[in-house]
Amino acid sequence: MSLHIRRAGRLDCAQMAELLNEIIEIGGTTAMTRPVTGDELADWLQGDPRAIWHVAEDDGGQILGFQYVEPHRQHGPEVANIATFARVGRTGLGIGSKLFEATKRAARDGGYAWINAEIRADNGSGLTYYQSRGFEDYGRIDGKVLADGSVFDKVLKRYDLD
Repeated sequence: MSLHIRRAGRLDCAQMAELLNEIIEIGGTTAMTRPVTGDELADWLQGDPRAIWHVAEDDGGQILGFQYVEPHRQHGPEVANIATFARVGRTGLGIGSKLFEATKRAARDGGYAWINAEIRADNGSGLTYYQSRGFEDYGRIDGKVLADGSVFDKVLKRYDLD
């Protein structure tokens, strides 16, 4: 199987929503608690001109994962906030590695100085993924309350682009 990485567009949003909704339904790895629609993702994708979205797809055009960065609202315009999602059952195929290579280059070119990742403390695979990309711990948020009332902690990691 070949894996292709490219910039995401509006026409990808239905597939990305389907992939993300499966992850949300399983729970435990994302702070999102309600399903999203393709239109909502399209609005999000186009909501900030500095946002950078990539998809990983197979030869048949099935989206196997996606990753995006957008300006971090608290840290300022030089900091990108990252999110990564891989299709359930398709992890370990290099999807995240290839997505991050494309995102890292694009974030540098987009003028970001560093990338922020906020990972649920109970998401072992997410913590391992970002650690293996070279992200370093710099903080923690304790007692984050989700929309559904559940509470968890977040580990804060950063990746310097210089």
